Amino acid sequence: MKKNLHKTVYFLFSLILLSACQSQDKAQKTITKQYKKVTHIYLIGDSTMADYTGNYDPGKDYMKVRYPITGWGQVFQPFFAKDSIETLRPAFTTDSVVIVDRAHGGRSTRTFFQEGRWRYVYEHLQPNDYVIMQFGHNDGSEKHPERYVNIQGYKEFLRLFVSQTREKGGSPVIVTPVARNYPWKDGKLENVHGEYWQAPMDVAKEMNVPYIDLNKLSMEYFTKKGQNFTTSHYFMNLPENTYEAFPKGQKDNTHFQPEGAKIVAALVYQEFKNIIKTQKK
Repeated sequence: MKKNLHKTVYFLFSLILLSACQSQDKAQKTITKQYKKVTHIYLIGDSTMADYTGNYDPGKDYMKVRYPITGWGQVFQPFFAKDSIETLRPAFTTDSVVIVDRAHGGRSTRTFFQEGRWRYVYEHLQPNDYVIMQFGHNDGSEKHPERYVNIQGYKEFLRLFVSQTREKGGSPVIVTPVARNYPWKDGKLENVHGEYWQAPMDVAKEMNVPYIDLNKLSMEYFTKKGQNFTTSHYFMNLPENTYEAFPKGQKDNTHFQPEGAKIVAALVYQEFKNIIKTQKK
């Protein structure tokens, strides 16, 4: 099973046609113009899922101020090419899919709701759209009280997002928080999210919602690749004088370089596809 998963990830990785520096806004507008029947997949979550191109920093050039930081949602659209959509039928009845990435850095379930970010999604949701939600990184950050949410609050906001998605005729999918690049022990990447890993799965089971255990999947994948490779190729650990946005280099074991974002997006897509196949039955 694991061996096949890794082969699938590499295959999907090779199909990525858009670079991490290309805004999904252009792809979304093109798809909307070409097709009348569109399924929207809304992504809500934090910086690890965000799209840093387009309007993330209004008026600023992504290549100058952010690159190479890349959220996995930023490179999710290419997985839904026309031939891929065909494999999702009859669960998908439309002729195109548009990824609407509303994730934003530093947001927990609570602040995402309080700032009106969820309201945007709720107001735009149409029947048969999907909402993929991945929080936890900021909810569990006690050192940042402005974003921290205790476990019960975390669960309540997830329940809210699920209930209101269903209220609009949409389909919710819960995702556990993607792994950070620590702690490593005896060559194995271990869980850093504590109870914030289990809580989303508890809500999913309670509310009969499909879920993707991205924390486990990413820990296993990164472990297979090894600490050194994962650190230098997937996470934002950058040398000096290489990227304009980071002239002094960077040490960041939370956020992804393009290669890491594409791997995580591939893991999510494969599990999402499995969920769709289950819904067909």
